[in-house]
Amino acid sequence: MSCYKLKQHSIFIHPRRIAVSDILELAREKALEKGEGLNQAEVLQILELPDEKIPELMELAHQVRLKWCGEDVEVEGIISLKTGGCPEDCHFCSQSGLFESPVRAVRLDIAELVEAAKQTAKTGATEFCIVAAVKGPDERLMKQVGDAVAAIHSEVDINVAASLGTLTREQAQRLKDMGVHRYNHNLETSRSYFPNVVTTHSWDERRETLEFVREAGMEVCSGGIVGMGETPEQRAEFAVQLAEADPTEVPMNFLDPRPGTPFQHMEVMSAEDSLRAVGAFRLAMPKTTLRFAGGRELSLGDQGTEQGLLGGINAIIVGNYLTTLGRPMEKDLDMMDRLHLPIKALNSAV
Repeated sequence: MSCYKLKQHSIFIHPRRIAVSDILELAREKALEKGEGLNQAEVLQILELPDEKIPELMELAHQVRLKWCGEDVEVEGIISLKTGGCPEDCHFCSQSGLFESPVRAVRLDIAELVEAAKQTAKTGATEFCIVAAVKGPDERLMKQVGDAVAAIHSEVDINVAASLGTLTREQAQRLKDMGVHRYNHNLETSRSYFPNVVTTHSWDERRETLEFVREAGMEVCSGGIVGMGETPEQRAEFAVQLAEADPTEVPMNFLDPRPGTPFQHMEVMSAEDSLRAVGAFRLAMPKTTLRFAGGRELSLGDQGTEQGLLGGINAIIVGNYLTTLGRPMEKDLDMMDRLHLPIKALNSAV
């Protein structure tokens, strides 16, 4: 039995709370000075900080990421190899074939993927992620991804990542052998809240895929979406469960309610709660790459995005997402230049 299975049934008991000033001082001592993540109770107190403490939280989170991750910002572009028609019922996702959403199934060919990788590399991005809306890859998709990775590597100097759903141990090893260096499989939310978000597969299935990815020697990328109706306690639980999974990268998405999905009428997360989540996740994972992903434009806007990049975030997806529009990549690159945030250079030839 994996060690995570021994932890996941633990009961969260509220310890004695400490003062607001004390929780920030404790966070400074643990996360900044020692590089240790906050525990679940401590993360919860960060998530409950009053609005007037957000600037102090952002400054502390920024210091933590500078000390333990450096000043560079990693830029990534993503593209969907197969969009729509997914058999799963993730309640936030317009790619599910079970919902009456406007997204319909589309596949790209290899030449289109190579061209997209070239355009991504021109922005200075070091990462290009191939995504498919599937429960898990069948043999046809595995072969197509292998052909795409080989074609991209032959023409573009960029790292290739993939996100193809649930994997077997053998599939994870094949992807590694193909040249995929990082695999994304989001836990999406806390284990306790997961049944409210997905019913066609379990949180444990997702967690097991992360173990196969790690065993194969690929970097683990796993994050999720905040603002899906979870409580602050469950948001804190999620941050700590991600920390226990020890991913290289954590994409932070903010719910963008999509038409036709069960979450279409949910309220957009406030900028204040979004920034508290950014700070809390950084303090829970001081040494992890924390990437701005979908929904930041809606929850945070331009000003909030800048605050996040100066408040713990050290990676960003540029351009459009899978089914939603992002900001023009030139706008994000101009923003990072204005904030004097250097873009991470590609440090390995692929």
